[in-house]
Amino acid sequence: MIRLLITLIVAYGILVLLVYLLQPRLLFMPNFQGRELAATPAQIGLPYRDVTLSTEDGETLHGWWLPHDQPRATLLFFHGNAGNISHRLDSLKIFHELGLQVFIIDYRGYGQSSGKPSEAGVYRDAQAAWNWLTETEGVRPENIILFGRSLGGAVASRLAGRVEAAGLIVESTFTSAPDIGAELYWWLPVRLLSRLEFNAADHIRRTDLPILIVHSLEDEIIPVEHGRRLYKIAGDRGTMLEIQGGHNTGFLESGERYRKGLQQFVEAATD
Repeated sequence: MIRLLITLIVAYGILVLLVYLLQPRLLFMPNFQGRELAATPAQIGLPYRDVTLSTEDGETLHGWWLPHDQPRATLLFFHGNAGNISHRLDSLKIFHELGLQVFIIDYRGYGQSSGKPSEAGVYRDAQAAWNWLTETEGVRPENIILFGRSLGGAVASRLAGRVEAAGLIVESTFTSAPDIGAELYWWLPVRLLSRLEFNAADHIRRTDLPILIVHSLEDEIIPVEHGRRLYKIAGDRGTMLEIQGGHNTGFLESGERYRKGLQQFVEAATD
């Protein structure tokens, strides 16, 4: 019995050590569905331009600039932890139909971007994207909406505390990586092990921008309570849009409700 107990303790200790060491691999999944671009906006009838930009620490990022003939505003799009920009065509189509021109990038290590993802690294990537959009492309900050889905919501909300944009949209996002990790892996001391923060809640506290929190009541990966807590933190600056559908498909399944909610927020933020 004692031998069995010792074996279980050793096995648990090894598991804890592996989780500590492999956190970046567990969170960042740039190879999910492959790093090759599966399609381009041209295949859904959208004009676009390939963009290559450099970060302050020397990485080379790839992105797409999708202009609009009569733009209502510009959306700076930060995607989630898996896949690459070519897996976001459904969103790009919706945003175009809402009258938005869009700039979307792949973080370092994703798609055609160089490097290896890290928390500090993707924050640098976000700043590089902002710099390109405002300095190189010349888009006025007051016309830019920051948008982040899932992990990208934490990236966008951090940037929101450092720039003067028109507004921030956070969709299907957790309050922090340790918070969601502790819920998913309750049998591990996640908060003690965590090397990654992605603290969207804290970032939202630090920005004065108007914020739209979008979250599905049926999100099977990040429960809607996370979105509701972010909405509470946003206070008077916040608007909550609760939709239907899965974590990765809610924006499609909710159809007109989703589109109308985004349209109303963009119009108010850029008026």
